[in-house]
Amino acid sequence: MFCSVEDAFDNKTLNFSSLAASGTATPVGGHRRDTQAGPSPEAGPSPEPGPEPGPAALPPRAAAPAALPDGCRQSDQILIKGGKIVNDDQSFYADIYVEDGLIKQIGENLLVPEGTRSIDAHGQLVMPGGIDAHTRLQGLTPGISSADGFAQGTRAALAGGTTMIIDHVCPDTGSSLLAAYEQWRGRADSQACCDYGLSVDIPRWHESLGEELEALVKDRGKGLVKDRGKGLVKDRGVNSFLVFMAYKDKLQCTDSQMYEIFCTLRDLGAIAQVHAENGDIIEEEQKRLLELGITGPEGHVLSRPEEVEAEAVFRAITIARQANCPLYVTKVMSRGAADVLAQAKRKGTVVYGEPITASLGTDGSHYWSKNWAKAAAFVTSPPVSPDPSTPHHLSTLLASGDLQVTGSAHCTFSTAQKAVGKDNFTLIPEGTNGIEERMCIVWEKCVADDHIARRTAQKIMAPPGGRSNITSLS
Repeated sequence: MFCSVEDAFDNKTLNFSSLAASGTATPVGGHRRDTQAGPSPEAGPSPEPGPEPGPAALPPRAAAPAALPDGCRQSDQILIKGGKIVNDDQSFYADIYVEDGLIKQIGENLLVPEGTRSIDAHGQLVMPGGIDAHTRLQGLTPGISSADGFAQGTRAALAGGTTMIIDHVCPDTGSSLLAAYEQWRGRADSQACCDYGLSVDIPRWHESLGEELEALVKDRGKGLVKDRGKGLVKDRGVNSFLVFMAYKDKLQCTDSQMYEIFCTLRDLGAIAQVHAENGDIIEEEQKRLLELGITGPEGHVLSRPEEVEAEAVFRAITIARQANCPLYVTKVMSRGAADVLAQAKRKGTVVYGEPITASLGTDGSHYWSKNWAKAAAFVTSPPVSPDPSTPHHLSTLLASGDLQVTGSAHCTFSTAQKAVGKDNFTLIPEGTNGIEERMCIVWEKCVADDHIARRTAQKIMAPPGGRSNITSLS
């Protein structure tokens, strides 16, 4: 360990603008909220804008208005004038009329009701709201609640132009997937300020989970479904489930369990997600480093060399291919893992890769900072790559389509919470910020640096589609 904990009771977030390597800065079980964010004084810092005008997110394309949590207000009648609309297929100048959160008209010289609020967007790019495909607003560390819950996290998302998130339900080991889903759904319904969907983690596999997976997946899109013993209940509509190849004796699945899970998900028409790291090697490396007296945050990245991510990605793809199940690899952090994904994609394998805000915006050299709090703020798994060329490489693969989606994996902890592991890096709660910064990072690192066309960026920031459409309730 390099030094004692500094400022242990301050909140810490990654300032991507100052820490970036260059020195610059599918809705699942979706639930709609026609909202705009209220003031968010605690929102984390955003990068300074790049040389091109940045995106202005459109309101969510939503269904009927719902009761809103505190801090969120109902949108009414808005006219966005003079901006350049950027869709995934074309860019064009037009005005947009929005009523109660729905896009009603797109064109010039629009007829709108009196009293409509007008927003001057001349010289600006107007884009559909982003979809953050991976958040963890309730945290993953047992016994420690993340600093941002649904209320603050979704406010930050809206401040950064993201109008929908997909949060991960992480049941306690041995608990019911259905019970955990209902718990997450209850929290999100009462707190979320934007649209949301839920994906479910599978912490342990046993045969009886098959029935729960079916209950979570079946009858998607019908609003109300029959549940044994409960009559009509809300449609759960989950179609993605994540398994872990790391966290031995806690969350880690064996290869045979993964194969069985993938086969079950294939039969249900769901997609398998995977956290890809070799948990057996990591555990042995952690023991070795602690015996050598390495206890600080640098031990986290040393115990998780890039090879353990790349090997696990290759193994997950192999198992998914044998099970004939589509695969989504979360948190692609290293060149090696990204290259394995790209090669499989080019060979026709149905696999998707998700770099995150941190892997696109900065590098892992900060694990060796003499400021313990700063180094600990970067602790996440897989770790941010120490190779400073990694962000550029990931951006290139996004541009070519070998990687397809960006998420934030937003899961934040204060320095006081991170300090639980001040004498043992294996105990530091894992997670970084990025829900607010994600679209700015993609824009600056990919579009402003001429790696990705604006229209391509829409597919990356707002999958699927990335398009502004006229929406009605009929």
